[in-house]
Amino acid sequence: MTHEFIVEITTTVPEGTDPAEVDACRAAEAVRAKELASSGNLVRLWRPAGELRSIGLWRAENEADLREHVLDTLPLRPWMELTITAVQPHPNDPGRS
Repeated sequence: MTHEFIVEITTTVPEGTDPAEVDACRAAEAVRAKELASSGNLVRLWRPAGELRSIGLWRAENEADLREHVLDTLPLRPWMELTITAVQPHPNDPGRS
């Protein structure tokens, strides 16, 4: 059974990091995000207006699977701070059919 999670991600590049390394990691991150979207793990991704963090809707078997086999595979992961919240459908969700 697949579960859904809201993940808040704040990425902080360490001061003094070579800009070429940052660019390479960001390019690799974009490729990996597309792969995770294709596999169904990454459902949606937002950036709050005016902020340098992301909020995403992710799917995985459980939180351990999400951490170990999904989020830990992100190239920028060493620079990320994560907040993971498991979510489930609400009975009054207007999107439920």
